[in-house]
Amino acid sequence: MNKSNKLSYIDSGEGKKTLLFIHGFCGSHGYWQDIISGLKDKYRVIAIDLPGHGASEPLGASFTIEDMAVNIAAFLDEQQINQVYMFGHSLGGYITLSFAEQFAEKLSGFSLIHSTALPDDEAGKEGRLKSVEKIEIDGIPAFIDGLVPKLFAKSDDPNIENAKEIGYKTSESGAIGSLYAMRKRRDRNHVLKDTKLPVLLVAGEQDKVIPAKKTFTVKGDHIKEVILKGSGHMGMLEAPGKLAEEIIRFVEEK
Repeated sequence: MNKSNKLSYIDSGEGKKTLLFIHGFCGSHGYWQDIISGLKDKYRVIAIDLPGHGASEPLGASFTIEDMAVNIAAFLDEQQINQVYMFGHSLGGYITLSFAEQFAEKLSGFSLIHSTALPDDEAGKEGRLKSVEKIEIDGIPAFIDGLVPKLFAKSDDPNIENAKEIGYKTSESGAIGSLYAMRKRRDRNHVLKDTKLPVLLVAGEQDKVIPAKKTFTVKGDHIKEVILKGSGHMGMLEAPGKLAEEIIRFVEEK
């Protein structure tokens, strides 16, 4: 693990193109390990830990999706990386959209993986508050034990325990701050519609958290849609080979 601008990260492989992966809520760079193994022979691949997740320090008591995007821009500047293809899972997708809105010049293309440009609806906002309460009362381990199995299509998926172990490393402040940030995020369908960059939208056929209809909200010649058959909300763990193939195809398309 490396650390820069308070963010922990892994940096693998070499190549003219750099791919940056941003995990979802209560995840870490570990979500991408199977994906990275299939990409590092062709590209430079970087996967970060978001603030308060994995080995990264929290941003503070209160922060926004926009703040996290700015944090990543500062990280790229510090690493002297001018352009990347950015891939964001769930929460990471919200950050990717904000990054594309603020720093389009730093992107060669971007992807939402099991994510959406839509804001939380009222039920979603209430659910965020209930999650905050759960963490404050019962702690991170109990919260993760309840959350993670719901992310997978199959209740006996062998990756569930690994995802729990990753989740346990999330700080309470990182989790709670992220919940409030997600609750306050804006509609960014205009970013998908107006961007001049190529976009890859990936949905899980059996994703109960963010179904495909919430991912595929904007159509356009610059947007490619992919559905991962049999996958829930964790395609990078449930279908890493297929997802890696789609990422390569996206990055190599002219």
